[in-house]
Amino acid sequence: MKGNKMEIPDKGNYCLIIKMKNDCTIKIGAKGNIDFKKGYYVYVGSALGTLSNRIKRHLSNDKKKHWHVDYLLLNKNTEIKEVIYTYCTKKIECNIAYNIQEDATNYIESFGCSDCKCMSHLYYFNNYTDALNSSINSYKKINYKPYTWF
Repeated sequence: MKGNKMEIPDKGNYCLIIKMKNDCTIKIGAKGNIDFKKGYYVYVGSALGTLSNRIKRHLSNDKKKHWHVDYLLLNKNTEIKEVIYTYCTKKIECNIAYNIQEDATNYIESFGCSDCKCMSHLYYFNNYTDALNSSINSYKKINYKPYTWF
């Protein structure tokens, strides 16, 4: 606490809801070419450094391609529609991904999860509402409060 204000840690976990405007193939770094279907993808990540900066980076088109998701987000067929996040000092992205996986129609194998044992951190949904609800509910299932960026 600082004075009468409680400081919120700028650390946490997030879900990006990404609209894929058309079917396309995107080269994802060393993973090579991956086919993406038109629809909505939920990418799950964590930022235990600075959450707000990580989200701003994802929203920017001015970035180097470092993570799998950078290759996806810099493609002209993609658009971030929503960011769902929670403040947290623990890495809970695998728990979130597991909950989203239960609702998803499909996933991109080994995407965004080279540092864990998850099958993916990128899940496919046919529509926006299902992607949004799954993301929000994934936090609630593990007793974290979800917030929206937009």
